[in-house]
Parts: sequence; C-alpha cells; structure tokens
Amino acid sequence: MIFRTTVDVKPHETKITYGDSTMFLGSCFAAYIGEQMKLRKMPAMINPSGTIYNPKSISTAINNIVSNKKIDIDNLHNFNNFWISFNHYTDFSSDNPDELLDKINEQNAKANAFLKNASFLFVTFGTARVYRFKKTGAVVSNCHKIPAAEFNSELLSVENIVSEWKTVLDKLSAFNPNLKIVFTVSPVRHWKDGAYGNQLSKSILFLSIDKLMKHETKLSYFPAYEIQMDDLRDYRFYADDMLHPSSFAVDYIWEKFSEMYFDKQTIELQSSVKKITKSVEHRIMTDSKIKKKAFAEKILKQINDITAKTNLIDFGSETDYFTAIYK
Repeated sequence: MIFRTTVDVKPHETKITYGDSTMFLGSCFAAYIGEQMKLRKMPAMINPSGTIYNPKSISTAINNIVSNKKIDIDNLHNFNNFWISFNHYTDFSSDNPDELLDKINEQNAKANAFLKNASFLFVTFGTARVYRFKKTGAVVSNCHKIPAAEFNSELLSVENIVSEWKTVLDKLSAFNPNLKIVFTVSPVRHWKDGAYGNQLSKSILFLSIDKLMKHETKLSYFPAYEIQMDDLRDYRFYADDMLHPSSFAVDYIWEKFSEMYFDKQTIELQSSVKKITKSVEHRIMTDSKIKKKAFAEKILKQINDITAKTNLIDFGSETDYFTAIYK
C-alpha cells in the first residue's frame, strides 16, 4: 500500500553538464537550487540583483541584464542617509552612493556576459503581490524597510504578467538563441497575505506560466511547488518558520531536479565533487600529523582523479587547503 502521493518528473530532453552555465533568478527558492549547484562546482550565477519575488521585478532585472544597463545616482533613493536601489535586494545598499553604483553596474555587466553564453535560465516566481512606491508609481523589488505608508500594494493580473513576459521572452530569444528557459513557482508561502491571499497569488502565477508555456520560445517547467506541497505533505519538511522548506526538503527537491536535468555521468561526478567541497568543512578530530596527512592525501588523490577526466572543474582552493595540511 502507498500512503503518499509522489510527483514524478520526466527527464528533460537537454541535460545540464559541467560545460553548461546556468542562471537562477527569482525568489529565495532559486537560491536553494543554485547554491546546490555551486556546492558541486557547476557553473551557476544566482540572482545578480539579489533575491526577487514578483514577476514584474524579475522582468526588470532581466531587461537590465540584457541591455547591460548602467545606472547613475538618479536611479538610487536616499533613506535615512543610506543609499538604496528599489530594483535590488538589501545587500545592495550603502552609505556611499559611488561604491553602490560601482557594485551594481559591475554585477550587471558580469550577469550580461554570463547570460549571453548560458545554456539554462531558471525563473522562480514567488508571489503576484507587488508594492509600488507612491512617489514614482514604480514597482519595487524590495521595500528596504521603508515605512509601509510609502507604498501601495496590489496583485498583478494574469494578463499583465503574460503581456510583459511575452516581451521578455522575445528579448531573451534574440539575446541568446540557445538559452533554455525553465519556470518554477516557489513553494515558500507568502503568509503576510494570509492563507487565502497566498493561494490566490500562487494561482495567478500558475495561470500566467500556463499561458506563457504556449510562447514560441522553447520553455519548460519544474514542479518545485508541487513536490513540496503534495509529495512532501508534512510539516516535518518545513523549517522552523513553517513556511520555508527544510534542508531535508531542499535535498529531496534537488534529487528530483537532478533526475530531470542531469544524466547518470553528471550525477555521479557532482556527487564526487560535493564530497570534496564538503571535506573542507570537515574537522579532523585528531592531533596526529600522520592521520591529518593521510586524510589530505586521500582528498588530493580524489581531486587528481577528477581533474584527470575533466578540466571543467576548478579545485584551486581545495587543492591549496589540503596541500597545506599535507606538507
């Protein structure tokens, strides 16, 4: 007897390998998967503008990346003697506007070059709820703890999202014709709107993606939301806030992701790479120099075995770390 529903994924016709670059844009769930790839030293870039939650702001980020937009101080906002960008996450804020502008423009230029040659772009919609800054009417990516009275809140419509994103998809297709675009809906619930408001918001996102899937660009979908909500249907698989996936849930969704986008060879390789990167965090519970040297020698051999098969993985920091122990 089976006492749970499982979400089966079909292998994607195009696989992600260590020779493919992948960009992740959107809510914090995009970072979950992107960080798993980085842990395994797969070429990935995660949210070059910081975490973004709504389709409108993700669209703005993509437009800025594709056009390699250079911003100046007129694009910044000063709040309590602190400079911020409404199109960026809180990481992009400073008491020095010149340093902030340099950071934003440098990161956007890197994202432009990365996306131009990327094989995959994963877009994670988190919420259809947006906030408009009253003084300008512009939708913001982040309110930066500015008083709520400074913003108007609204739900994007399906029509609004689809219309805007058809243009975005056209731009991406022209910018990088080989780019494979994958949509996901974040399983993280936005509880500020309550249970009904969260479900309404997620429904708008699902309907929008369903319509966008008919676009002539080759699109696909990864069921992150469904895996969390229907497959892992238990609060054991949530973090302490009962809203975000637990580390176990992220690992489980990563397994599904791997099943869909990696071939057997890549799965085996990334598993070996992860063991090496995690070994740096390993605390050697001995004062014996002989045992420490033996452990370092074992890891260095694993690195050499992998680099003998492929030159696509940079183990520079790990090699330096374990070489220092070995000497």
